[in-house]
Amino acid sequence: MPNTPQLQEHLKKPNITLRFMATPTDQLLAGAQGIGGGRVLEWIDKAAYACAVQWSGKYCVTAYVGHIHFTRPIPSGHLVEVRSRIAMTGRSSMHIVNEVLSADPRDGIFTRACDCLVIFVAKDQETGRPTPVPSFVPETDEHARVAEAAESRIELRKAIEAEMEKQDYDAPSEAPRLINRFLAKPTDVNWGGNVHGGTAMEWIDEAGTACTMEWSGEQTVAVYAGGIRFYQPIHIGDLIEVDARMMRTDERSMQMSIHVRSGDPRGGRDALKTAIHATVSYMAMDRDWRPVGARQFTPKLEGDITLAEHAQVLRELRGKYSPKPLVVAPRNQHLD
Repeated sequence: MPNTPQLQEHLKKPNITLRFMATPTDQLLAGAQGIGGGRVLEWIDKAAYACAVQWSGKYCVTAYVGHIHFTRPIPSGHLVEVRSRIAMTGRSSMHIVNEVLSADPRDGIFTRACDCLVIFVAKDQETGRPTPVPSFVPETDEHARVAEAAESRIELRKAIEAEMEKQDYDAPSEAPRLINRFLAKPTDVNWGGNVHGGTAMEWIDEAGTACTMEWSGEQTVAVYAGGIRFYQPIHIGDLIEVDARMMRTDERSMQMSIHVRSGDPRGGRDALKTAIHATVSYMAMDRDWRPVGARQFTPKLEGDITLAEHAQVLRELRGKYSPKPLVVAPRNQHLD
């Protein structure tokens, strides 16, 4: 069939659904109750990428992933649906709402396990510069509600980014910390020749999980990610450094700051530049996968005290701006 303008318009849909089976190889920890948060984020990034490319007709890159709520684990063997839909568009950006649901195939009842917002930017592959995308015009009350909810998050993101710019994440520290280093492999590549954003989010969760498990002495799971910001592409063959550092503990949660740095290995570690920064909260679980109190970290050095206060400010900003919910209350849905 010829690639006519009529065909291109027909393919330009604002939503997409991926459906597949969760397998044991998707689990991060042996004996875990469900699939790791990093793998779920990888699924989301793939679905959101497909949605963005389908809408724009361009190569797209992940710019931001935020407001990630992990509401329940996804067991291995469940049928998974990742639903992505355009909420709003800017000149070159697409704000995409994503829901992850799963069901036991034997009963076919889908319930929500995670939801989040992903922002993709369309790029001209020759110049690497942002390129315009078609405007999305809400056609239903639900479309309008979701667009309004996405727009309500813009000022919050600006306030959080301004707060983050004030911080020295490399100040001397006694905080629990874990650093992974490795080379980006050819199997990590995306359709544009760089590392897939979802793969990088798996690296983030692996480092955060390992650090919080080492500190707490318990199994841990990601329960919320306030934001994952992408600053520059990661190339195949780059030296990767994933630096997970604890900022604050509360009664049950451990709030982590995780940086992904990358660069040419020949330049050495000092030449690595920040490619991604994430803030993720983890919760400790006992052997029966029930939440337990977090081992407390008491900051003493000035840099650690400042970051602990920073983590609290981020929480207060979310309360101050009170963005509208992107998705409605969970509902059970039967398999079609």
